Amino acid sequence: MASSCSSIPRTFLLVSIVGFLLPSQSLALKSFFDPRDVLPLLPSQVSWPILNYLNNAADLLPAFVGSVSSPENSIQWQGSCFYKNSAWLEFHNKSGSEYGGGTLHIKANDAHSWTCMDFYIFATPYRVTWDYYFLAREHTLEIAEWEGKEEFEYVKKAGVSIFLLQAGVLKTFQALFDVLPLFSTTDYGEKSNIKFLENHMGATFEERPRPWTTSVNVDDIQSGDFLALSKIRGPWGAFETLQKWVTGSYAGHSAVCLRDPEGKLWVAESGRGNGVEDDIIDVLPWDKWWDYELNNDSSNPHIAFLPLHPDLRAKLNETAAWEYVRSMVGKPYGYHNLIFSWIDTTHGNYPPPLDAHLVASAMTIWKQVRPTLAANLWNEALNIRLGTKDLDLPEILVEVEKQGSSFGELLAIPEQDDWIYADGKSASCVAFVLEMYKAAGLFGPLANSIQVTEFTLKDAYTLNFYENNSSRLPKWCHGGDHVKLPYCQILGKYRMDLPGYNSIDPYHNMNERCPSLPTEYYRPNNC
Repeated sequence: MASSCSSIPRTFLLVSIVGFLLPSQSLALKSFFDPRDVLPLLPSQVSWPILNYLNNAADLLPAFVGSVSSPENSIQWQGSCFYKNSAWLEFHNKSGSEYGGGTLHIKANDAHSWTCMDFYIFATPYRVTWDYYFLAREHTLEIAEWEGKEEFEYVKKAGVSIFLLQAGVLKTFQALFDVLPLFSTTDYGEKSNIKFLENHMGATFEERPRPWTTSVNVDDIQSGDFLALSKIRGPWGAFETLQKWVTGSYAGHSAVCLRDPEGKLWVAESGRGNGVEDDIIDVLPWDKWWDYELNNDSSNPHIAFLPLHPDLRAKLNETAAWEYVRSMVGKPYGYHNLIFSWIDTTHGNYPPPLDAHLVASAMTIWKQVRPTLAANLWNEALNIRLGTKDLDLPEILVEVEKQGSSFGELLAIPEQDDWIYADGKSASCVAFVLEMYKAAGLFGPLANSIQVTEFTLKDAYTLNFYENNSSRLPKWCHGGDHVKLPYCQILGKYRMDLPGYNSIDPYHNMNERCPSLPTEYYRPNNC
């Protein structure tokens, strides 16, 4: 059979290979073409492995290069294609409207090849647009008319934000092919999630011996025992993968066990439902919950059972725990405080090139695509932090500038457990479990100084709340696995590693100012 590469001139392939193997030399001179710019001309068997080697899913994230608000406030930066770039903004009133419009000038010079291009996103709280530049010259982006006084005043003060797709257009499209499979319910989707976590977190996936499920004796499960779940395929698997990446958590969901006065075992959980926006807080009989995870959960859940320490179990007030759970059943999943448990600092929680500027622009885009969900995810929470009411995202961004603060500082304000949203108290999966612990007395005298809505899954399983004597673990705990974890994995093909498990005592203002940068996820002593 003829090789699929036979139609490609050997000299072309040779130049391509040399270009990839010697990038420093190929960038030293302006070449007629850069091999990376013409990869689509190669057969997929050749181009895709090379692109996979060069790229990763983080290439999807644009990099913030700066904001421009006037000719005097110009900025300079190095692009992916053009190494010397500058930009400035000129206000005008060509439309004859009350506030006029503007012209954004982009001057691009010194391309590294004749075939490359730079792709940009331009954003204010009121608009998002894009453009790409192939030629070395001055380019312009016309904004015919500002969206009223609010955008006009905002741009005069804060400017138009400029983002560069730093991976380049082709690499960005390839990164899309890395990310989209994360949402697939197929084996390929599962492998994509595993690969992402291995590459971006340094996670390992060791296969356990069969059977991958444990014969659980429910008599050994008591009120307050924690369930840590990790899902690795489908939409929820993709969501958890990205959540794990930014927080450093090796689990993505949680639930808690409770026994009623008659001794029946239940599982209480925030995030039970058929779709992301429909998920609610619910409590189910153990048998029903366990049967669903075993037979119906398409996300391939891995589940670890974390028994409470006997001393904590003795302190747990079951009546108070049930009162809290019943007060929350039927309420929506805690979208309001979901992202704020992750963001504790102005810079230390964003994997590069992600930052507060990019978060604001992503929110602006998401507001246009899913306005209702966007409002649930952040609008009300940002209003509470800002001391305002019913402001939409653009108005919030304007107001935070007026108050002399920044959007990064606003995002980092700690969530408070007693905040009441339009649909009641808000609790994500982990906040719900830990709020129950607070209500049941497990945080003791520190309860009033700890906001559990600031906790991630990692913060929950690293709490020093769980059994630390392996001899007291249930006999069925490890099933047929020769590796004896300090907790019980009851479901899953791959071994669940929970670094830092059961190691941190509660303290005042716990987890409110903690960085979480991959892949080390270093945290100072006070975190």
